Amino acid sequence: MSEPNVRVLIADDHTMVRESLAGLLRGAGIDVVAQAADGVQTLQRAQELQPDVVVTDLSMPGLNGLEVVRRLRELAPAPRVLVLTMHQEDEYILQAVRAGAAGYVVKDSPATELLTAVREVHAGRGYFGPQAARALAEQLRHPGRDLGDPYGRLTAREREVFHLIADALTTKEIARRLAISVKTAENHRARVLDKLGVRNSAELVRYASRKGLVD
Repeated sequence: MSEPNVRVLIADDHTMVRESLAGLLRGAGIDVVAQAADGVQTLQRAQELQPDVVVTDLSMPGLNGLEVVRRLRELAPAPRVLVLTMHQEDEYILQAVRAGAAGYVVKDSPATELLTAVREVHAGRGYFGPQAARALAEQLRHPGRDLGDPYGRLTAREREVFHLIADALTTKEIARRLAISVKTAENHRARVLDKLGVRNSAELVRYASRKGLVD
């Protein structure tokens, strides 16, 4: 009996990484239906093409991978989401799982592990590499620990504004990008800075870098 066809969307802001992943998956008989270079593009293509599995990085421009995972899980039908990232820290693993990721693999894993992960996730099971499995086991042993959300109390819209500020867009450019008034963009910007406890864009960029929310 032949393997069921798996339709995959690859999301990563590095072209060479995307192309390498696409070649690997296609070589194993997996259908790569599209690639995306940022978070916003990932959501758009997922809505348009309805892939079975989205393989996404966590650090991407436009909209961070954690927020992408959350929003993908709200689609109907929702694709299964596999995180493929360089981040091995417990904070990112647990946040990704809480956001709805069905699997988590780090980028220095063998190629065969990624192929296994894609197939397992597509089959409705979870797949977590050794680092992720250890983090989840540790959380089960100590359920009271809280590593916190790197976005703090930001709303979904404020998270978008956060990344646009980090990408060095002005308030007017943010307003145009989000199709909102300049005044509304100013209000969002002020709330983002206030909630994160930073004074200006430079401090926000440092915060984003420290939390692994930008490359």
